[in-house]
Amino acid sequence: MASPVLARVEAHVFRTPIKDPVRTSFGTMTERAAVFVRVEDSDGAHGWGEVWCNFPNPSAEYRARLFTEIVAGRALGKALDAPAALWAEIDTALHVLRVQSGDAGGFSSAAAGLDMAIHDLVARRKKLPLWRALGGTDGAPVPVYASGINPGADAADTIARMRTAGYRAFKIKVGFGEATDFASLGPAARNLAAGERLMVDANQAWDRARATAMVARLAPFGLTWIEEPLMADRPMAEWRQVAAASAIPLAAGENMRGAGQFQEAIDSGLFGVIQPDLAKWGGHSATLPIARRALGAGRSYCPHYLGGALGLLHSLHLLAAVRGPGMLEVDANANPLREGLLQDHFAVSEGAVSLPAGPGLGLEPELGELASLRSLHLERRLEK
Repeated sequence: MASPVLARVEAHVFRTPIKDPVRTSFGTMTERAAVFVRVEDSDGAHGWGEVWCNFPNPSAEYRARLFTEIVAGRALGKALDAPAALWAEIDTALHVLRVQSGDAGGFSSAAAGLDMAIHDLVARRKKLPLWRALGGTDGAPVPVYASGINPGADAADTIARMRTAGYRAFKIKVGFGEATDFASLGPAARNLAAGERLMVDANQAWDRARATAMVARLAPFGLTWIEEPLMADRPMAEWRQVAAASAIPLAAGENMRGAGQFQEAIDSGLFGVIQPDLAKWGGHSATLPIARRALGAGRSYCPHYLGGALGLLHSLHLLAAVRGPGMLEVDANANPLREGLLQDHFAVSEGAVSLPAGPGLGLEPELGELASLRSLHLERRLEK
């Protein structure tokens, strides 16, 4: 009997204004957007994924079109039994389009969303939770940390709120100038309870000289890591200088693409924490081996994620599949495109979240709950 093939793809774009903007050193988000994608095979099995689109905000509709009109079209009619091989085939085919368009990120995130959805479909077809279909054996709760904490006086209030919600590790955004950065960090560090952890994310704000100075000044705060103190594309020689000045492990990876760049980062020994974002590049097929190589080299794998509900669940399953000392990143900012779908499916207790029950992601998204926020719906089917 012939294997079922990919027969239908959909992209659903949602966007909503938010009361409190999300601030970073490179820009401010006044809306939240998400591109949720669904795939279905010729036997009717289906799976869900998410295309990364949270910055710049107008990219959501464009990336949904890339997904349906170009990327997913290359998979329609193909068997889904070997998702990693299919991802590699599509990734290779997209290379010329990335170069020609100058848009590596758009094509990479669209391909990642497709890969995530296919892995979900395959796990559901096997009646396995996704983490187990990816090779995991440990179903214990997964450690999490509260991320995206805005700078300034509100940082301490946000940490207190997330502590009440069950979190025991927190990451504050820095890169806004020394006065603002230290005003955020001082109260947060002083008020940490026993066993709690604190990290910072500079979001690529500093050049080599500033980063070298700042990592030394951050040492007294007892941080677990300092994230992206340099631009992701800076030469390894600059990263080496910053690492030499830092008593705190460096973290990076969310803005890396390609197995070669990740392997160089792992082999360099400069990064204690490797942070690929499976919705930006690679999906499960490319990110899973990177996570395993990072752990094998004695690094921590902590998936980067700051989007909607489905990408967060995919990141949870991938971390559960490989384990290690890493934590799952969870946005501390309000996002109806996360809470509106997860509802009570993501309960944090004592710094960890339980894995969802059921096959695949363990969640069937009720998109009707978000109907008033949908800005675009696209569909493409296999031509008969």
